Amino acid sequence: MSTEEVSALFMKNLTAVKAIPARVSSMAELGRVIAELLREDRSVYCAAVTKIEKGLSIDPEKRVDKYTAAEVTVEEALAAIAETGSIVCTSADGKAMQANVLARRHVAVVRADRIFADLDDYLSSIGGVLPANITLITGPSRTGDIEQTLTVGMHGPGRLDVIVVDAD
Repeated sequence: MSTEEVSALFMKNLTAVKAIPARVSSMAELGRVIAELLREDRSVYCAAVTKIEKGLSIDPEKRVDKYTAAEVTVEEALAAIAETGSIVCTSADGKAMQANVLARRHVAVVRADRIFADLDDYLSSIGGVLPANITLITGPSRTGDIEQTLTVGMHGPGRLDVIVVDAD
């Protein structure tokens, strides 16, 4: 599969798992999309540990220092899996694993060159050393009870926005 086919499959499968996809071609466009997504939110957490996260302009009046106080978490995902429409998050580089599952909404940014066709391709790219924690997130949090009633957002974010960035 070509890089463009892998990206297209990822975007299609994001929609299938009820995530909200977007694609941008520059950091400036990413900033505008993030600002629009966060327009009505009161508290936003972003660890600002990656180059992309550090480059985001999040309103300082909305920004919180603790992910436990945030309505929305914004982060760069380490990778994405096209086959399942999943994003890959780890606790590497000082990121807290809980940050992407506690807020009511998760906004993930993934670089287009970090989208893999399937989990095997991603794991092969890592080599022999796995991160201490890997979380695969496939759409908003869904929980079913014994009566098979599906509830969205009960045990994690009820909304997942994923923005694919084509630029470096």
